[in-house]
Amino acid sequence: MYEQQLTHPIYAYVRRAADELGCDAYVVGGVVRDLIMRRHNTDIDIVTVGSGIELATRTAALISPDLHVNVYRNFGTAQFHFEDSVIEFVGARRESYNRDSRKPIVEDGTLEDDQLRRDFTINAMAISLNGEHPYTLVDPFNGLQDIADKIIRTPCDPDRTFSDDPLRMMRAVRFATQLNFTIFPETFEAIKRNAERLDIISEERIMDEFNKILHCIRPSKGIRLLDDSGLLERFLPEVVALKGVENINGKGHKDNYLHTLEVVDNVAMSGTNVWLVWAALLHDIAKPVTKRFDPVHGWTFHGHEVVGAKMASKIFHRLRLPVNERLKYVQKLINLHLRPIVLVEDNITDSAVRRLLFEAGDDIDDLMRLCEADITSKNSDKIKRYHRNFEIVREKLIEIEEKDRLRNWQPPIDGKDIMAAFNLKPSRTIGDIKDVVCNAILDGEIENTREAAYQRMLEAGISMGLTPIESANTCKSND
Repeated sequence: MYEQQLTHPIYAYVRRAADELGCDAYVVGGVVRDLIMRRHNTDIDIVTVGSGIELATRTAALISPDLHVNVYRNFGTAQFHFEDSVIEFVGARRESYNRDSRKPIVEDGTLEDDQLRRDFTINAMAISLNGEHPYTLVDPFNGLQDIADKIIRTPCDPDRTFSDDPLRMMRAVRFATQLNFTIFPETFEAIKRNAERLDIISEERIMDEFNKILHCIRPSKGIRLLDDSGLLERFLPEVVALKGVENINGKGHKDNYLHTLEVVDNVAMSGTNVWLVWAALLHDIAKPVTKRFDPVHGWTFHGHEVVGAKMASKIFHRLRLPVNERLKYVQKLINLHLRPIVLVEDNITDSAVRRLLFEAGDDIDDLMRLCEADITSKNSDKIKRYHRNFEIVREKLIEIEEKDRLRNWQPPIDGKDIMAAFNLKPSRTIGDIKDVVCNAILDGEIENTREAAYQRMLEAGISMGLTPIESANTCKSND
């Protein structure tokens, strides 16, 4: 009996509505799983042997005459928000599929049919809300035992389950990663056999599941499962290409795939946003294409940060990921991820710190998290030394930021000033002059004031053969 666990007020309303309509109602799926595992879940699925739309409408009316119900007649479902949860209603159904589509052919069915169509045994449990045996667990596929054994398993033939809806293969990996479960061997072998079926799934749906994996405490578990099953190469072959170590004349390099998994986990454990995890996943993505062997220095990956940022753009476009500020953020972190370590290895100058602050802007803290996560050496003394050095860089960043306020800084003169001073039309020369002024401020050659910047602008233009107009001999205010 699960009456004590069903504390959400929606269940009492559903029970009353179902009794009035003379139908049986059940709470089913992930919310039952999480209730048993004592995990919070705000998505509540209600199944009735009858009309889900009718039950939703009657339930909403009992709660409030003003409660709006979203009805999806083509799917036979209805949904509304109540308290902190999304409540979805559907009539029990059975499904069949055409091979080239994951869109099911739906027919009315029994509760058993509805449970059989669900992806995994742990998601196929139901609790009755009314009828002869209210608050009783209906568990025909031993999902309760699979929770106890921490197993992801399909309720019916796994080949059919994954061939019918290949997205379920991504979901299997996602649940195994989120819950720290093991995928049942027969189920995992079926994923391997059906991996190519993932190609009929849209990139958006694949990324929805993959981002949930990257949101986990230890995403590397999911990435390994995706790789071992053959799914990863279907949508992210660039990560698979990181695998392996090559040796020449006794000189080898680290396995960049294993290193990347460590960096991803290090970032994810800090509880940061998924786009920082993406930056960690792609920070060394260009190492396979930039790898060169030097007889003196061994293996090099010169420019992998620049090439990697360009590859990130292609990956984001291909996978239909956000190509606005999200992509720019990831590209920025990939481009800059070597800079803090260079500051550590060189003498830390104010000008170098100013440049880093200027280029990183508000993302400087995330950049430092990525760089610290990038330390995956097995040498404990080396790790301690790197962390001490990064602390020095952080202190210098704070010192320069307090003094110069360079986050999201813009130079005191702009393109309009330059055009007015030399009577120029828009051209590359304007950018060149602006770069001279910007570099002079960042290098500490001139003060970060309009007067000093304006004078350096004039000097730069004259050195390029330009003649300032007479009114430009005096610095003008922007006002």
